[in-house]
Parts: sequence; structure tokens; C-alpha cells
Amino acid sequence: MAKRKRQSGKGFFSFSTRQSKSRTKITAKAVFFQAAQVFVIIFIFAGVAVGFVALNNYVESTSPSSGRTAGIELANPPAWLNETLKQRICSAAKADGELVISEGLAKKVQQNLQQKVVWLDDITVQTTDESVRIFARWRKPLAMVKRGVEKFYIDRELVVLDYLDIPELAVVKIDGLHSTKAPAAGEVWRQDDLAAGIALLEKLEIMDASITPDKPLMNHIDRIDVSNFNGRESGKLSHIILYTKNNTEIIWGAEIGTWQRNLEVPDEEKLAKLYAHYNIGEKWNEVKYINLRDPQNNVIQPIDKY
Repeated sequence: MAKRKRQSGKGFFSFSTRQSKSRTKITAKAVFFQAAQVFVIIFIFAGVAVGFVALNNYVESTSPSSGRTAGIELANPPAWLNETLKQRICSAAKADGELVISEGLAKKVQQNLQQKVVWLDDITVQTTDESVRIFARWRKPLAMVKRGVEKFYIDRELVVLDYLDIPELAVVKIDGLHSTKAPAAGEVWRQDDLAAGIALLEKLEIMDASITPDKPLMNHIDRIDVSNFNGRESGKLSHIILYTKNNTEIIWGAEIGTWQRNLEVPDEEKLAKLYAHYNIGEKWNEVKYINLRDPQNNVIQPIDKY
């Protein structure tokens, strides 16, 4: 019987050793890849953390800095704004002291202005690192009413405004109101004869802007008399009369929109007559009166020159 060779045993032992080394290599590679993955994850998280820090620094740098005193900026002031009204607005905004940039400053300034300045409407306030910006719709007075020594303005929406001396504005006095007991500043004065006077002034303002922007007719109008509004004193006399600063009577007639039932010429024709007369020259208001109620074919119309 032939003897077994030892190589078979050695071969078995040799095979077992090679398999152990292969497994060792596989395990080492797995550990390396796992370590690399962990390092990549750590690197990603570190990058995200750095990004959050940078973002936080950016937000802090662009948001208003607390503790800093801010100035006031009026974002859309009208041409007629003068220093007196500007100072009143600034004083109202600073009603609680100096304007120190903080989270609630814009809201507080807005509340102060809404409560203390009736000249502004639709108020919006924004804060930056250096200023408080005020956006608003400005109430422009069209008329002034006197009650004894007291004066107050009225805007186109019949809102009562407290009196300020603003020579830059052509404000016309309204006389003959049925009642001169006005509501408080900031409230609407609902009175028909006052509304009729304001409606006529609005028409003149529109005509000035379109026909005579460089020399507004309203600069020459001193007052409107509405004492005979709706014919309450006499049905035959003019319901509304305007007076120039030279005391020339401009006999307008009935309130806007009622010319037909009062057998007068249309409002547009009255306006055309008035501005045709105004464009005659500097002595246009040196006459005793200008009658706009009745048809006057001999009055030059603005359309005649075209």
C-alpha cells in the first residue's frame, strides 16, 4: 500500500493560512473606508456649522444695530413742506425721547405719528442702521376756516388739519358756512356747504395744473363765500361767489354738478370762461365782477386759438 504524502497536509495548512491573510486584508480595507466616511461626514458637518456662523454674522451686520441713535428721513416730502411742519413731525416721532435703534422702534414711531400728526396718512416706518425712514401720504390743505381767532385747514377729503403758517401754499378762506363748529383735528367735517367749496377749489387746482402751472389762478383767490349755498338766502342770487385778492367778485353760481337744474351754463364752460379771462393779462381782476353763470358768447374760449 502506497504511503500518503505529507504535501497534502501541508497543502491544507497552506490553504488555511492564505484565507486568513485575505480576510485580514478585507477587514483592514473596510476599517479604512469606514474611517474615511466618518471623516467626510465630520468635514461636512463642520462646513455646515461654519456656514451657519457666517450667515448669522451676515444677518447681524445687515439688521439694525441696537443702542445706536438714528436720524429721521422723510421719504417723499411734498414741495410745499416747510421747516415748521418738518419740526413738528420730528418732535412727534421723538415723543418718547431719542430714537435708539431697536426691534420695536419702527412701530413706536408709527404710533406716535398717527396719534400726533394729522397731516400724514397711511404711515409706514422703516429703520436702518442709521435712520428712521417715514413714508406717508401727505394731506394738502385746500381751504382755511376761521372761528373767532382760531384757524384751521380743510383738505380735499374734508379732514380738519391744525393751523400752521405755510406761505408756500395757496390756501383759500371759506366764508358763510352754516356752522363753524368744527370737529377735532384729524376728523372729517361733514357739511354740505363746506364740501361744495372744496369741490370748486379742486376744479381750480386741476385747471391750474393743466392750463396755468407757472402762474396758478388760485394764488389770486382770497376767499369763497358759500352763505347762499343751495339758495338758502335767495334763490335768485349766486349760490357761490369767489373773491380775488383785489376784491373782484367771481360769480360762480350753483355748486358743482347742479348747473342744469339751476338753468346755468355747464361747469366746464364756467371754468373755460374764467381761465380765458385770467389769461387776458395782469389787469384781469381789476374789474368789479366776472359773471360765469349766464351764457356770454363774446367771451374768448381757450379752444378758439386752435
